[in-house]
Amino acid sequence: MDEPSMPNSSAGAPQTTPPTGPPTPPIPLAELLAREELVLRRIAGPADADLLWVHTSEMADPYPYLLGGELLLSAGVLLTDPDHYVGRLVQAGAAALGFGVRPVHETVPAALIEACDRQGLPLLEVPPETPFTTIARAVWRLMAEARHRELRRVTRAQQALATAAARPDPVPAVLHQLATQLGGRAALLTARGQELHAAGRRPDPEAAGALTRLARVVARERPGSPSSATDTHGGTHLSAYALGGGEGLVLALATRQRESGDHTVAGIAVVLLSLLAAPHQGADAAGRSAALVRMLLGASPAEVAPLLGSTGPWTVIHARRTDGAPADALTAGALGASLGTALVDAERGAGEAVRVLLGPGQEPDRIAARPGETAAQARPTAQPGETTPDPARPTAQAVERAPEPARPTPRPGWTLGASAPTPVTALAAADAVAARALAHARATRAPLTVDAPTGGLAALVPPEQAAAHARALLAPLTAPLADTLRCWLSLHGSWDRTAVALGVHRNTVRQRIGRCGELLAMDLDDMDVRTELWFALRQT
Repeated sequence: MDEPSMPNSSAGAPQTTPPTGPPTPPIPLAELLAREELVLRRIAGPADADLLWVHTSEMADPYPYLLGGELLLSAGVLLTDPDHYVGRLVQAGAAALGFGVRPVHETVPAALIEACDRQGLPLLEVPPETPFTTIARAVWRLMAEARHRELRRVTRAQQALATAAARPDPVPAVLHQLATQLGGRAALLTARGQELHAAGRRPDPEAAGALTRLARVVARERPGSPSSATDTHGGTHLSAYALGGGEGLVLALATRQRESGDHTVAGIAVVLLSLLAAPHQGADAAGRSAALVRMLLGASPAEVAPLLGSTGPWTVIHARRTDGAPADALTAGALGASLGTALVDAERGAGEAVRVLLGPGQEPDRIAARPGETAAQARPTAQPGETTPDPARPTAQAVERAPEPARPTPRPGWTLGASAPTPVTALAAADAVAARALAHARATRAPLTVDAPTGGLAALVPPEQAAAHARALLAPLTAPLADTLRCWLSLHGSWDRTAVALGVHRNTVRQRIGRCGELLAMDLDDMDVRTELWFALRQT
């Protein structure tokens, strides 16, 4: 197995830097030979070779002037020792030799043919009617065509990967699309080699093991790790790319062949996966850690809210995949990032909804200070026809506006239930409200249900009196019965939708609602009764 290609930091060891190739894909020798107008014929050496350049030289030893990968064209003006000449070309890394017959040589020298066969250098016979410049022009044309094909392929791949990144499960979708584009295996690995997501045909166990070892080479667990590395195992090409974000994640690829543009396509995927897998930076990571520690040590939510980047109001969102598939941490994190928050809980267990905590939609507006002023010294500037307000008298313009609450919007592939904006001290109640909103959204097949804050006539009753009345009215009901009644009323008395929202049989809903009517001694078909109960249930 070849050693992984990576920087070598050994002191004192001589290092040979391979020449930088042109910004065009290599041209297979067979494509040049297929151009019938050139009348080229391979008469010695292997059939497979990749051309990077075209160069013409009549020097006895062109070695110092070659970069590697050239098709060297010569008429053999100074050819005296074919074996030495071919050896120097092979040492320089020449891809092939094109020998022009006449006027110097009537035919290609037999000794040159033998030397090329022996040392593995393709030898082409160039007829007198084919100028060297025509060959060079044909090679550059082939390179331009190959470059155009590569750009089109990369553009299509970029569009496909970007579309995949917009899916509700962006990380698996990007890996699947990448595996399709490259025709191999694409996997997201941790620094220890654990596979988080993968797509494409799995390589044989030995190649898979080599890929895991290669991933550890680039995992950024120690300073100086390379950002990428390549290797080969048998006929399988292996590549590993470190993702940004400092999480130690690695994109690992295994393909049966390596084509021009593959590295560019992989680079696009690395950028997308780095953005999708890295934690969203809407709130400072240190602040979130400090908030968690303080809450564990007994601080109240109101005390730690400023460390989360805002004092509120907060919106609690419960979310489930529309297709019913479970959401892993990366997929849930991508949902949070699309909503503009890093506060995501996806670790409550299989079958549980993802919970997202959303802060205000924007920070308070402040009067901008001019250069040389502090914020306290800044004053609004009067417009023509206006007077400048007295700094000693507060005005509506000088007062900061309260932060606007976040407005969640539907997300493709997700069903969301959101609470109304609430202060940090009422997050527990908002969590329960969001859960009910999600159940309502799933029952009505709506992409988003937002619980509306209390308003209208209900807002005219003092909250303390409303809560006391609700407790007295609903006292006969157990918590499950109250939840069933609330859900049933929110869905306009639909037995089927209530059953879907609660995850029970419709007959169970009928029995519970009947029991509620008995305990409350009320006719639940009466609209006035339903209104009274709905008002009470909204207070709990």
